[in-house]
Amino acid sequence: MNGVRERLASRGFSVIAVVIAVLWTTPTFGLLLSSFRPEGEIKTTGWWTTFGSPHLTLDNYGEVLFGTGNASGRLADHLVNSVVITLPSVLFPLVLAFFAAYALAWIDFKGRDALVVGIFALQIVPLQMALVPLLKLFSQGWLFLPAWDSTGPARFGHVWFAHTVFALPFAVFLLHNFLAALPRELIEAARVDGASHGTLLLRIVLPLARPALVSFAILQFIWVWNDLLVALTLSGGTAETAPMTVKLAALAGTRGNEWQRLTAGAFVSALVPVLVFFALQRHFARGLLAGSVKG
Repeated sequence: MNGVRERLASRGFSVIAVVIAVLWTTPTFGLLLSSFRPEGEIKTTGWWTTFGSPHLTLDNYGEVLFGTGNASGRLADHLVNSVVITLPSVLFPLVLAFFAAYALAWIDFKGRDALVVGIFALQIVPLQMALVPLLKLFSQGWLFLPAWDSTGPARFGHVWFAHTVFALPFAVFLLHNFLAALPRELIEAARVDGASHGTLLLRIVLPLARPALVSFAILQFIWVWNDLLVALTLSGGTAETAPMTVKLAALAGTRGNEWQRLTAGAFVSALVPVLVFFALQRHFARGLLAGSVKG
């Protein structure tokens, strides 16, 4: 193990890492630089020509955020819809999976192991395969959800439900692996002292499970924020309920040549998940590795 670490820390591997990083970030840098270029230059010259004759402008961002024309983005209006869709779609599976993972890790009941295997197997079911059955259920006003012909904020419930249901298998699997790796002596000592399951959850397990909870929250946030198919299908795609991704898909114009709007809109849409990731990144690596090794 020490030999592997020494090799990874050598100068050769450092140079390789730098080269990979440069190659990986060059397209993103070009996209960022293009978002500040005038429309005429974007459509006629490459982004690298900016270094020879720099002409930068904020008009592209002003157009996609606050433009008044029919072709403008007005992403500022759809930003609220993205937040309204994403936050509940993260919190609902996070809370439900936390309770389920605790029960599967520390409460003995018949069929527990089979249930864990079944939940793990559900991860292979793609959300796209269930869109038609979901639409059929929603059209009948299924359970507590509003009918499909409802309008306005009520349509968000369909998107929340879809993202929550299909996020639960991975969330339960990730949190179960972490909670099952907690020291048994700690849990048993708390039980001997008379701690109930509620006390164990809130005062002992919850603080220890923070890295795993944050890791899932970041992954789910990025997934839902960047989702187009579910939001377009289940929210109706109207201006009242459509998130930023739906509007971004229309920024290219009818002929797909409005590149100046796409470059600026892409970075406006990416700003929020990037900020979320950097704010919580110190928990991310710990949470992904949580429960992978015991002992």
